[in-house]
Amino acid sequence: MKAVAVSKFRDTPQVMELPQPAVRAGMILIRVAAAGMNPFDWKMVDGIMDGHMPHQFPLIMGVEGAGTVVAAGEGVTRFKEGDKVYGQFIHSPIGEGAYAEYAIVPESNAISAAPKSIDLTTAAAVPNAGMTALQALEHAGLKKGQTLLIVGATGGVGSFATQLAALQGIQVIATVSSDAAAQRIQQLGAVTTVNYKTGSIAEQVKQTYPDGIDGLMDLMSKKDAFAANTALVKNGGVALTTAFVADDVLLKERNLRGGNFEVKGNLTSLDQLTQLIDDGKLQVPVGHTINLQEVPAAIEKSRAGHATGKTIITME
Repeated sequence: MKAVAVSKFRDTPQVMELPQPAVRAGMILIRVAAAGMNPFDWKMVDGIMDGHMPHQFPLIMGVEGAGTVVAAGEGVTRFKEGDKVYGQFIHSPIGEGAYAEYAIVPESNAISAAPKSIDLTTAAAVPNAGMTALQALEHAGLKKGQTLLIVGATGGVGSFATQLAALQGIQVIATVSSDAAAQRIQQLGAVTTVNYKTGSIAEQVKQTYPDGIDGLMDLMSKKDAFAANTALVKNGGVALTTAFVADDVLLKERNLRGGNFEVKGNLTSLDQLTQLIDDGKLQVPVGHTINLQEVPAAIEKSRAGHATGKTIITME
């Protein structure tokens, strides 16, 4: 089978011809339709999980995907051949990932029946970004009518977070880079947009909301910018970052809840997203679709910080 893999840590990803994995007890073999691309994929190549989980080489990349079950191992009860599934593929040992025509995944993973109202290529964009947005909002604990600034609103996580917050009646202030992006994110539920290319986010929000905002979900800022944005949040409010740049001492001084946030994949969150999608309440943002041959170049673009939107890798 074809797969994108590396032969050692920090190696350049390549399209390789590798053996199709054999199904094992407690696992399912999936014919992958599509995989979602995430920065964490190349961070694993750089060894971010080295010492925390065992790895195997060649290391096939990819932590999320969607496809069709072609075999179920001994003891598997949740899935059978022919089931269309999606979710998180990452497991121990790292290296049996989703950037491949076939992948094996433990039944115990955050894997569930794919939404029926969208195709598998679109479904591959949901698991990580959708669960991150859903769980971050749950952690924020904001109520109907309260205000939430989402920095990075037009990306995968941000697009989901905007919609999910709007469904709860939360007033979303979204950062954008263009009029076209502003129009798209307003269609997803944002009530206000701030163009970060025209000036400081903090200064622009302060002008519109002089009394402050109730919450901040920052998906991209570096440490200093995140600290500046937290100054917008009212006393007792919440400030979350998925970039792990929060200063807990500073947040405590400002009497803010939150800090660094990391998603925990689980079936409850995944099935909740599935229901919202199939009920027509949640749109799935797909920025770019590429094939396996295009993955190495796309990874370099992601490393350089030049990627925009959610990239999906199709196996066909």
